[in-house]
Amino acid sequence: MAVRVILEVQAKPGTGDKVVAFFRSILPETRAYEGCISVDTLQNSDDADNVVVVEVWDSREQYEKYLAWQRDIGTSDRLMAALAEPPSIRHFGVTDA
Repeated sequence: MAVRVILEVQAKPGTGDKVVAFFRSILPETRAYEGCISVDTLQNSDDADNVVVVEVWDSREQYEKYLAWQRDIGTSDRLMAALAEPPSIRHFGVTDA
C-alpha cells in the first residue's frame, strides 16, 4: 500500500531559499528512485525558512531503503548542517474517509 511521507524542516534563519535549492538539486534522483511515485516541495508563505517535502512511495519499506541510501551517500548530513533543528518525518496511509 502506498505511503505518504511528510518531511518538514526549519532552515537556519534566512537560508530557506538555499534549502529549497538543495532539494531542487537532489530530488531528480529521488523521483527516479525505485518506489517513488511523486515528490513535491512546499515553502511556507509566512516563514520562508520552513520547508515541507511531501512524498508518495509504493511502500514504507521502499522509502526506508531510499532514506538509508541518502544517509549512506552523505545527503542527510548535508541537509542537517543547513537546519536550525532536527527534521520531522511522518508517515501516513490514506484512509477511506
